[in-house]
Amino acid sequence: MDNKLEKIVKTLQADFGAGVDEFRGEAHVSVPAQRIVATLSRLRDKLGFELLSSLTAVDYWPKEAPRFHVVYLLTSVSQNLSLTIRVPVNGDQPEVPTVSGVYDSANWREREVWDMFGIRFLGHPDPRRILMPTDWEGHPLRKDYPLGYEEPQFTFNFDETDVRKPSPKE
Repeated sequence: MDNKLEKIVKTLQADFGAGVDEFRGEAHVSVPAQRIVATLSRLRDKLGFELLSSLTAVDYWPKEAPRFHVVYLLTSVSQNLSLTIRVPVNGDQPEVPTVSGVYDSANWREREVWDMFGIRFLGHPDPRRILMPTDWEGHPLRKDYPLGYEEPQFTFNFDETDVRKPSPKE
């Protein structure tokens, strides 16, 4: 791990009780949900992470505690650093405070995570669905989401009367 990043991670451990996993030089910091806003605010304001590059979730079903991790990928362009923050979330009522007040780009990304995984972001200014129709039931990226095994709605550019005949070379 880079020396600059190591100092930042130690600061997060001391100030927020963060857990740290390191893999191939990348730091993955785990923070409790109730501290995510303060953690990201500190990273933006004091530690130079000006960009929320990505926000997504992971479903570890059938594991229930924690079933989900909300994953924040932060970038410091000025220091050429990236850092992954993970927030473990239980599956019974998955909720995390919104960070849309810290990073403006979190607004849309939190809506996507809500839509696909069903993780609510408390205090979000506009918690509507963004990818699925408003009357859609369920959250398609959950591992327990029922598979419909529907036929594809495309035809590969040929119709049912087109019979593929092998060429002489086949």
